[in-house]
Amino acid sequence: MQELLGGWKRSAYCAELNGKDAGREVTLMGWTNAHRDLGALIFVQLRDRTGLMQVVFDSAALSPEDFALASSIRSEFVLAVRGQLCARAAGMVNPNMATGEVEVKVTEFKILSRSETPPIEVDDNCNANEALRLKYRYLDLRRPVMQKNFRMRHQIAHCARRYFAEQGFWEIETPMLTKSTPEGARDYLVPSRVHAGKYYALPQSPQLFKQLLMVAGYDRYIQLARCFRDEDLRADRQPDFTQIDLEMSFVEVDDVLAVNEGFLKEVFAETLHYEVQLPLPRLTWQEAMDRYGSDKPDTRFGLELCDISAAVQGSAFSVFADALAAGGSVRCVNAKGFSGAFSRKEIDALGEVARTYRAKGLAWMNFKEEGLQSPVAKFLSEDEIEAIQKTANAETGDILFIVADQNDTVWAALGALRCKLAEKLGLIPENTYNLLWVTDFPLLEWNEDANRFVAKHHPFTSPMDEDLPYLESDPGRARAKAYDIVLNGMELGGGSIRIHSRELQETMFRVLGFSDEDAQTRFGFLLDAFRYGTPPHGGLAYGLDRLAMIICGGTSIRDVIAFPKVQNASCPLTGGPDNVDEKQLKDLHIAITD
Repeated sequence: MQELLGGWKRSAYCAELNGKDAGREVTLMGWTNAHRDLGALIFVQLRDRTGLMQVVFDSAALSPEDFALASSIRSEFVLAVRGQLCARAAGMVNPNMATGEVEVKVTEFKILSRSETPPIEVDDNCNANEALRLKYRYLDLRRPVMQKNFRMRHQIAHCARRYFAEQGFWEIETPMLTKSTPEGARDYLVPSRVHAGKYYALPQSPQLFKQLLMVAGYDRYIQLARCFRDEDLRADRQPDFTQIDLEMSFVEVDDVLAVNEGFLKEVFAETLHYEVQLPLPRLTWQEAMDRYGSDKPDTRFGLELCDISAAVQGSAFSVFADALAAGGSVRCVNAKGFSGAFSRKEIDALGEVARTYRAKGLAWMNFKEEGLQSPVAKFLSEDEIEAIQKTANAETGDILFIVADQNDTVWAALGALRCKLAEKLGLIPENTYNLLWVTDFPLLEWNEDANRFVAKHHPFTSPMDEDLPYLESDPGRARAKAYDIVLNGMELGGGSIRIHSRELQETMFRVLGFSDEDAQTRFGFLLDAFRYGTPPHGGLAYGLDRLAMIICGGTSIRDVIAFPKVQNASCPLTGGPDNVDEKQLKDLHIAITD
């Protein structure tokens, strides 16, 4: 039978106590982490969200009935204990526990709840597979490593609220039930009971509402916003996630970047005691692609891309010649000093990495002591080999990895390859956090499936002033007042200066393939708002889950989301999504057909 607290109040958390508190009478509450029955003495490790405390049940200090009850305690029983905090004897101090120099001699206790044998170990060394841990997530979340993650996530969120409040931002909530608008990922739809056949959409982001708040004169807005996107999942994606979302009026790019650099400096100092040096480096999108093959480059190591197109211009080697004739390029990565680090099997495996990114293959040139080894050398003249070597700064002991194709393919393949090489060669330093801005993105990109231009970021991003003439005449040439914040090869967030002119926004919609009627139907509320005085404005949104994952040293955002979904967007804990009653569907005017 479960006991009530009966007026007992916790006087401290377990790990708040230490040797300086010896002699205090304390009341602790928590879970049984471990227990040892030595006959006349029973030792229990009591666990709460702060850590562990050893509590001792002594048959000499308790009634026979109470000691017999203590003997029934098992793992994950919920206890309340009272007693004196005592210093452990010199030989009994446990250096592996933060509270290892003290223990509680129990005088009274209550078993508040009993536990069956847990289906997974509540331990950081738990080896249960992720599916089982997510099914019993409430047990998985008891593990100290998980509680540390969520304490860190709380610190990040608290820091964001405090910092931006100090910078004059107001926290304002935007709707969860809104209108479906195109672009971006698929919407999650919510059928309306009152309006038959019509649907709300869950917000992919608060983008339009935060712009309307700028129209409304609120000047600086922030929200820890829940967002929903129906897209294929991977380690750093979830169908529902949280953004640190902000918007500012009367600003240009530098203003937005400056206030966010201050936040990043503060959050890293508070959570990791790591000093971020300001101002952060900046790369244009073009520089990032040319040097790293990625618009979210990991700059903790070198292995930068080198364009050797000029060195092989006019080559008779068809792979190089065809790529250049089609408007592409020939580029390489030089793994300096690592010519002996790769077996032929490992080089072939790197070729498979390149092919994953649509490259037709991976050429290589290994400058060994005994001479050049390369399967493509026989197709190249001595002058071409010399030109490649000079352009790539290749010396004896180096190995070049080369891809020839369209630029997008070359960048993607070599961008992924340099990360694989850095991992294999041990070039990635630990406990280093390289933050940088990537700016001046293309405004639009061509979508083959849709046979039209689509927005690189979103359709509300402002073009560069000097590129306005290209918006309709040469859309692919226009650059955006857009910026991403990148950390260790991962995009933490992104934003832009927004369009604040109705006329320019209408032009953008036309370039994206919307008729004037379609634009008014989908976005009329925004276009109408722009009639009544709109300040220049811009903002940014961070992925809170992604930021927390990196700061916690994780590899999946599921480690920092309390109740995440799995790869197919289902919830192992609750079983959702699930069937609903026929009456619910009828109320919503929905019929299911095969």
